Amino acid sequence: MPGKTSCAIIGSGNIGADLMIKIINHSRTLQVTAVAGIDPQSEGLAMARARGIATTDKGIDGLAALPEFAAIKIVFDATSASAHARHAHVCNAAGKVIIDLTPAAIGPYVIPAVNGTAHRDAMNVNMVTCGGQATIPMVFAVNRVAKVHYGEIIASVASKSAGPGTRANIDEFTETTRHAVEVLGGAGRGKAIIILNPAEPPLIMRDTIFCLSADAAPEAISASVKAMVAQVQEYVPGYRLKQEVQFERFGANNPVRIPGYGEFSGIKSSIFLEVEGAGDYLPPYAGNLDIMTAAALRTAEGIAAHRFAGAPA
Repeated sequence: MPGKTSCAIIGSGNIGADLMIKIINHSRTLQVTAVAGIDPQSEGLAMARARGIATTDKGIDGLAALPEFAAIKIVFDATSASAHARHAHVCNAAGKVIIDLTPAAIGPYVIPAVNGTAHRDAMNVNMVTCGGQATIPMVFAVNRVAKVHYGEIIASVASKSAGPGTRANIDEFTETTRHAVEVLGGAGRGKAIIILNPAEPPLIMRDTIFCLSADAAPEAISASVKAMVAQVQEYVPGYRLKQEVQFERFGANNPVRIPGYGEFSGIKSSIFLEVEGAGDYLPPYAGNLDIMTAAALRTAEGIAAHRFAGAPA
C-alpha cells in the first residue's frame, strides 16, 4: 500500500500471529507483505494466506526466496533465541532492519517507554523479554528519582500463554531480563524470575518489582512510577498498577545486605502490576505476549518514521 513501510514476520506461532493482526488492524505506517514459518499447518500461515499475504513454510531461506523480499524494509523475528543469529545475518546482509522478539539480545535493548527513540539507525534491535517490557520501565522510573542499587523482577504468566519457543528460552529469558534491568533500568545489580502459572482459568500476567534504592521521598517515587505507567499505557492499554507503591526504609542501623554487592541504607519500593492483553488474536490473559507485540509494533513504527516512508507514529 502506498505510504506504508513493507515488513515481514518470521515465526507463525502465537507471537507472530498476534503481531500480524496488530499490524493489520492498528498500524497506519506498516504493511505485512510476507510471513515465514516452518510448520505448513500452522494457524499463523493459514491466517496470512487468507489475507492475501505471501507465505512460506521454509523459514528464513523461504522468506529470502520470495519475490516480495526485495521490497521489505523491516523484519520481525518471533522465533527463538537459538535461531535468531542466522535470521539476523541473512536479513542484515540484504539490508533489512530486524526487530528481535526473542531473548537473543544480539542488538541493543529497546523498551519504547524507556528509550524508544534510541537505536533507530541500528540494523538489529532487541525487545528484551515480555517480563522486561513490563517491569523495566518501573525500575527506570524509580532510578530517575533515586539510584537503584538492586532491582528484582518476578513475572508470573499463564502457562497456557507460554508456547514451545517461550519454554525453550527460559534460561535466555532470565539472563537477558536481568542484564536489561541493569543496562536500561539503571540498577546496580539485577535479578529476574519467571513463573509459569498453571491456574485454570488462566490468570493474566502479574509482575512484582522490588527496588532497593538511595533514600528519596516516597511521593516522588510514586509520582514517577505513575507517570511511567501512563507512558506504557499509550501502547499497552491493559498495563496497570494493582495497588499503590509500597515503601520500607532501611537506615544505617538496619542496612540491607545484597550478596556480592554490599550493604546499603535507603528505601525499598515494591510495585505490583498486571498486564491484560488487547485480545487482537490472543486471549486477554496473554498480556505477556501482547506487551511484546505491542512494543515491537511501536518500535517498528518509530524506525519506519525515522528511516523509511512511514508517516510518524
